[in-house]
Amino acid sequence: MPDLLQRFDAVRQRTLRLAAPLSAEDACVQSMPDASPAKWHLAHTTWFFETFVLAHEQPFDPDFRMLFNSYYQQVGERHPRAQRGLLTRPSLARVLDYRAAVDARMQALLTSELPAPLAERVELGLQHEQQHQELLLTDIKHLLSCHPLWPAYESPNATPESAPETDLGWLPVPRGVHEIGHAGEGFAFDNERPRHAVFLPGSEIASRPVNNREFLSFVEAGGYSQPQWWLAEGWDWRCAQQLEHPWYWRRSEAGWQEFTLYRALPLLGSRPVCHLSYYEADAYARWAGARLPTEAEWEHAWTDAMARLLAREALHPAALAGAGLGQVWEWTQSAYAPYPGFRVADGAIGEYNGKFMVNQYVLRGCSCLTPPGHARATYRNFFPASARWQMTGLRLAR
Repeated sequence: MPDLLQRFDAVRQRTLRLAAPLSAEDACVQSMPDASPAKWHLAHTTWFFETFVLAHEQPFDPDFRMLFNSYYQQVGERHPRAQRGLLTRPSLARVLDYRAAVDARMQALLTSELPAPLAERVELGLQHEQQHQELLLTDIKHLLSCHPLWPAYESPNATPESAPETDLGWLPVPRGVHEIGHAGEGFAFDNERPRHAVFLPGSEIASRPVNNREFLSFVEAGGYSQPQWWLAEGWDWRCAQQLEHPWYWRRSEAGWQEFTLYRALPLLGSRPVCHLSYYEADAYARWAGARLPTEAEWEHAWTDAMARLLAREALHPAALAGAGLGQVWEWTQSAYAPYPGFRVADGAIGEYNGKFMVNQYVLRGCSCLTPPGHARATYRNFFPASARWQMTGLRLAR
């Protein structure tokens, strides 16, 4: 299957390129329980192919079945997620040998025609690895932000751009019955199906995401010290964390800065605000006299625009132009729940999405860190309300 083999090689090589700027020390450290070391990402994405595609072959190392299992209860034992940074062994070199060995076996397998169910399993593994490519970058960003010197992951090729601020407008989302969810050809995760009808009461959605200047106005107006804008749980979380601004912002003698994978940059007002929790996004929306959109409103409004979205590989969101799609994941007010008619796949692979459909919110779109070709209008990303180490922002609705 030459097309699948070509895709396999491209995805696997991209992960190695993303890890290339990291030292062995960088690749081993876990900066918080939600993040994983880069070495673990490299191993786990390999484990997925070995476990679910090469299942009947001799494993590279039997111990890896437990060490690099993430959450698949039906596969067997798992090393605790919060302790992945304690896995100083195997070494990074050994993990890279593991990748090379599994890649060689996968490449041999993909030279011949595969049964459709197995080919679909390979495609799922590639989509899974693309998810981890974005996680690898956000996890290493969090790690580097813990360093007092705020070191760069990569030096920019050019001075980051500035641009005039784009006015925020409002686009109609008409009242009526509409269909959402994936249908037709092409890959989609199980949580994007089945396509189904929803009723939209009629609303408006913002023409672009909220930018840094707008969110800074909330910060400087005392938004983080005014409980009237916050959900009760969000206010308790803010107080417990003693938060006064978004995660990667800091005030310096030269003014506000934000930490990026390039380095600390001046806070540019026209860039979309990012690394917000659901609590922060919701509080800002209330302060601004608006709300977060539902995922159905979002999908209906932006399906056509997402289809025309050109991938832009970058390590930080660009100054907003047009709809600003593809710069940050955008929180919705929709709880992450199954669509009507959703069915969990048989076996361990059925644990991929369905069992997480509780206590999480849906994000739509994609971010500047999302791999090219991985985004679509029906994609349902999801995180708990307190998560903000991902490239998450917001778009208003009313």
